[in-house]
Amino acid sequence: MLRALLVVGLSSLIWLQGQSVSLAQDQTAKPSVIVAPIETRDVTPSFSFVGRVEAVDRVDLRARVRGYIEDRHFREGGEVDKGDLLFTLEKAPYQVIVDQRKADVAGAEATLKEAAAELKRKEDLVGRGVLSAAELDTASAAEATANANVLKAKAALDEAELDLSYTEIYSPLAGRIGEAGYSVGSLVSDTSDPLATVTSIDPIHVTIAISEKRLIDARRQGIDLENPPVAPHLTLSDDSRYEHDGFFDFLGTEVNQSTDTVQARAVFPNPDQILLPGQFVSVVVRQKAVETALVVPQIAVQEDQQGYFALVVNQADEVEVKRISVGNQVDNVWIVENGLAEGERVIVQGLQKVRPAMAVNPVVEGS
Repeated sequence: MLRALLVVGLSSLIWLQGQSVSLAQDQTAKPSVIVAPIETRDVTPSFSFVGRVEAVDRVDLRARVRGYIEDRHFREGGEVDKGDLLFTLEKAPYQVIVDQRKADVAGAEATLKEAAAELKRKEDLVGRGVLSAAELDTASAAEATANANVLKAKAALDEAELDLSYTEIYSPLAGRIGEAGYSVGSLVSDTSDPLATVTSIDPIHVTIAISEKRLIDARRQGIDLENPPVAPHLTLSDDSRYEHDGFFDFLGTEVNQSTDTVQARAVFPNPDQILLPGQFVSVVVRQKAVETALVVPQIAVQEDQQGYFALVVNQADEVEVKRISVGNQVDNVWIVENGLAEGERVIVQGLQKVRPAMAVNPVVEGS
């Protein structure tokens, strides 16, 4: 009895091992392929350009009068606000001239007062017939000359006060100030090089050169800079996306004959001063209206005399040939116009070892 049970057990074990070997052989007979599901994706048209960052405003600070620099009120490379005092020139010589011009005005006004009184007296005498008209004319001319001298003295005073005001140099805009061109104690004048340069930082411009051919259709449709159909965003040199999107505010009016391109300019917020003038960035120009479509990986699409086709793994894990029509290529995928449905699995790797109706082991790409 024991011997019979051992024989039965051994026979069962041999049968199970045979089944395992058979199953393993079946699995080995099926080639493994990498598949990707057909899916709907954002295929909104976009174009990439190399852009250069430029300041919206850049002002060279220059002396407008001759004098020694008495003080400098900023840190080189630091931020300044509009109206900040930056340089003070020697004031004393210009203050002396202002005081002189004030004295000139006072003297001219006194002369005018005397001439006006003299004219009034002679008008009374002429009215009584005591004085001739010629003498009255002389007095009237003297009064007019005195009045002109007052105006002239006041104009000279205004000029002197203006020169005095030029001894204080203020920032005309908010931004960052560069290196000072002169040290305290240097003698400068209106012919000197810039004392420093102030550059605006926020917002900031980015310029790109667009192919003239690419703009033809846009010009035919009409370019509306008030509400452009496209919007730009930036990719920085570390491949990160700049967090603020921009907008176009200028399109060149001429084609550069050397490069056959037209300059376009966009404005970007720059509150954290990530962007600096002179910096290169990648500008991605994307259509505002979002477009979606079924897409198939480019590597899965083949072509023969009948047209485009793809190999699909059906629900029975067998290979089928699907004839398809494709549209535009977007990055590494084709837009599917017909022939494939969302969710179908196309073979992207292992194409060379399969044939139609073959059973395969599909492995989803990336799994």
